Amino acid sequence: MANVSMETVLNTSADNAWQVIGDFNGLPGFISAITGSTLKGSGVGAERTLSFADGSQMVERLESLEGYSLSYSIVTSQLPLEGYLATMRVEELGTNRCKVEWSSRFTPKGVSEAEAVGIIRGVYTAGFDGLRKLFGG
Repeated sequence: MANVSMETVLNTSADNAWQVIGDFNGLPGFISAITGSTLKGSGVGAERTLSFADGSQMVERLESLEGYSLSYSIVTSQLPLEGYLATMRVEELGTNRCKVEWSSRFTPKGVSEAEAVGIIRGVYTAGFDGLRKLFGG
């Protein structure tokens, strides 16, 4: 079982950050590699199908949503892992500053743990870069 946990600080309120992060269908708004997202259902149990420029797709399911925290799992993907469960949390740090934490656990499949962790860290880095472009940080 592998674990990844990363965080960043944004120059905006937790409310503002959560309007973007808490939109389960909104990843294309801050991760440029994702070209589209289609949502099926609403609330816990909803599934999003993410599309990428190379034509590949990934399906993720919303597992929990509470306050400024959501958890999701990967249903299908081409990533070399299984049992992926991730959580994104937003925490207020003061006037117009908040911390975003993105963490996950999963089992590498067909690659080393270091390679699988590197892939996930790359995804989180791209997401944090996109959020900092939106909000500063």
